[in-house]
Amino acid sequence: MKYTKLGNSDLMVSRICLGCMGFGDSQNGQHTWTLDEDHSREIIKRALDLEINFFDTAAAYQSGTSEQYVGRALRDYAERDKVIIATKFLPRTTEEIAEGITGQLHIERMIDKSLKNLSMDYVDLYIYHMWDYQTPLYDMMDGLNRIVKAGKARYIGISNCFAWQLAKANALAEMEGFAKFVSVQGHYNLIFREEEREMVPYCQEEHIALTPYSALAGGRLARHPGELSRRLEEDNYARLKYDKTAEQDNIIIGRVAELADRRNVSMTEIALAWLLTKTASPVVGATKSRHIEGAAAAAETELTGEELAYLEEAYVPHRLVGVMAQNRPDTRREKHVWSVGDQKI
Repeated sequence: MKYTKLGNSDLMVSRICLGCMGFGDSQNGQHTWTLDEDHSREIIKRALDLEINFFDTAAAYQSGTSEQYVGRALRDYAERDKVIIATKFLPRTTEEIAEGITGQLHIERMIDKSLKNLSMDYVDLYIYHMWDYQTPLYDMMDGLNRIVKAGKARYIGISNCFAWQLAKANALAEMEGFAKFVSVQGHYNLIFREEEREMVPYCQEEHIALTPYSALAGGRLARHPGELSRRLEEDNYARLKYDKTAEQDNIIIGRVAELADRRNVSMTEIALAWLLTKTASPVVGATKSRHIEGAAAAAETELTGEELAYLEEAYVPHRLVGVMAQNRPDTRREKHVWSVGDQKI
């Protein structure tokens, strides 16, 4: 496994990050296809065997059970200082806002809840999961700085934001002497490349690490067009993001399959090898051991300039979808795309 420094931090992370959204109690969250604890542990153990040291979870994933599964597995299989743990927190709820819970107090409550779920004293990277227009930015940055100073998080990251939002937040942090965001986790893969408009060049300029999610587009970039899996059949959220552009996307997916056949490797290796030329450490989900094995192999796969161009040339601009489609001030007036009942996640 290869490693890289995570942006402006001193964290050395594996080039592949194991995304843990697929772990957790399927009866207690937003996804029906997630793995139970025994199967989650198998994949986490296999990732460690492959020298992956970077694990990404969130309080929102299956109502905290993902954090619990990850925490217990890593406690049993790894030394704490040998792994890099990232987790995320949600914006304040409407109930918290009505009660007058400040952004600072909300963050303190959320990190304490995650640390309890993980059975850890600190996380290496604490990620602002989605932009909160209802909470002053100063309160968010101050709250995050407080948990860094308290030793509950070593560094902070951000997810699902626009480049201007990241720039504004880090400018405020620099002015106030607060901790700055060292990484950004956005939606980025071969069939969704809108991050290349502004976020990618901004992060290159500022040495901020890109750790994109949906690296394989919910499994679409790992299978020939038309092939199905339980997740592809049941994941309504992923279908919301990709089904409307499937015809154009399948051209690119077909090229991934063609190059994989030509090189006698998996489609996963080709799709991730491309993304690794653009980013620090893609977040890759896995529901079978072979999924994480293919991801690890991608870290050793190098594509030629001609192959990279062949994969890229068929792309056409896409509309914003998923969480980013609702990154706007009036989001609170509607039900978020990630929700369980009335709980926004």
